[in-house]
Amino acid sequence: MTDEQLFCARCRRPVWLRRSRPDGHQRRWRGTVVAATRRWPEGYICSGCHAKACETYGRCPGCGVDRLLPGLTEHGTPACADCAGLATNFRCRRCGQEGWLEKRDTCGRCVLADRLDEALDDGTGRVRPELVRLRDKLCAMPRPRSGIVWLNKPHVPPILRALAHGDVPLTHDGLATLIPWRSVIYIRDLLISSGVLPPVDRFLLLFEQWLNQWLDTIPDQEHRKILRRFATWHTVRHLRAVAETAPIGPYRNINSRGQLRQAATFLAELTARRLVLDDLNQAELDHWHAKATRTEQQMLRPFLTWICRRRSHKLRLPPVPQTVATPLDQQQRLALIRRIHDDHTIDLVDRLVALLILLYAQPLSRIVRLTIADVVINNGQVLLRLGEPAVPIPSPFDHVLTDHLADRPNRTTATNPASAWLFPGRRADQPIHPGSLRLRMHTLGVPILNSRTAAIRHMLQEAPASVIASMLGYQQTSAENIAAAASAHWQRYAVSRARQDERRKGR
Repeated sequence: MTDEQLFCARCRRPVWLRRSRPDGHQRRWRGTVVAATRRWPEGYICSGCHAKACETYGRCPGCGVDRLLPGLTEHGTPACADCAGLATNFRCRRCGQEGWLEKRDTCGRCVLADRLDEALDDGTGRVRPELVRLRDKLCAMPRPRSGIVWLNKPHVPPILRALAHGDVPLTHDGLATLIPWRSVIYIRDLLISSGVLPPVDRFLLLFEQWLNQWLDTIPDQEHRKILRRFATWHTVRHLRAVAETAPIGPYRNINSRGQLRQAATFLAELTARRLVLDDLNQAELDHWHAKATRTEQQMLRPFLTWICRRRSHKLRLPPVPQTVATPLDQQQRLALIRRIHDDHTIDLVDRLVALLILLYAQPLSRIVRLTIADVVINNGQVLLRLGEPAVPIPSPFDHVLTDHLADRPNRTTATNPASAWLFPGRRADQPIHPGSLRLRMHTLGVPILNSRTAAIRHMLQEAPASVIASMLGYQQTSAENIAAAASAHWQRYAVSRARQDERRKGR
């Protein structure tokens, strides 16, 4: 074999081979390369393409049989091993199914089942009865290799064994005693989605668990009592009231934590000045506001309002200054829309989210709550239900939505194989986290607030605020305030429509 650079026959990435040399050393080819694991009729296959081939199923165009399609026809269409001329054996000796062979002649699904039976064994040689549904859900994941990788993490089997052996109660409170908390949250979501545990507002539960741990870190006992009363009678009470009608979401969770932390900082500052909360007067309050940032003022305002309601003499809270995002000019907005639509190297999720922001002024908190039921395809026209009525998605942007709908991510593991979310997340029955989308939009160069402001101001120039608010899911008062700030009065709408009608008649 010559010393020329080799490439994967499918993805064309450079590959390297481990070859025996006379001196016994192994050689890697220079450059950024990946390992070649197989040599098939079309050439060397890298590890990534080999894994993808072993997880591709469908009806073979050659023999018409519905089976594993690891090979390729001469036209590049996936085909079964027999029709593609592959001599490799893909059939598991235990279950008889074709697929990825994790061990010699044993498929990944059988290996995953063995690993789960071991991790969930209650000590009697069988899976704890209450965890059978969890085991079945994990075994049924479309991509069992992901489950095996998950079980290989050192902190996952101990959590599963603790639940199987009954070391902790199989309840939400019992799970709260286990660590690490990120893995516990992931397993909790799986237990809820498989019906082992009852549904619960995950962010409310996370906040309540965090609250008890955080209060224990407050060194001043008097401060801890004040903060506990504020959290109990204001913060938790408010979050529970919201959770009765809708999920509180990650932002309320984050804001509630920020408010408590700011309250603790404020009490510590009073103590540093040898003051207690009862000594707080208007002069001290004005002094603090004079040096505080706008974010600090916003975070502390609920605590100060709660304090004022319980005092005999009232304090006057100065208004918090409001800032308005500078909208993109129309030329910048159109340039961004054109780049997002035309650049097919951008991830499809990022393209769709960016277009929902740039075209329909949608906040991330609403985007992540969209479901596939919100997409309506009627007589070839694509509509998206952001409010009432559903808004049309014009060509060519409709193809971005339909392409994403046909190939949504994060559905190959046990978490969301049949997810109804338009943007499934990595946790069971959960959409993608808005914080993740925020980071992706920042990387993509899409200023979210500026883009939303520009989009809704442009639409308010074309239609009344009540119409736009209803279609986009905005509060009418919010839309009217934005229209007033942009000097977009609804009276222009009738004049604009009259002129459009006149132009149509003149054609």
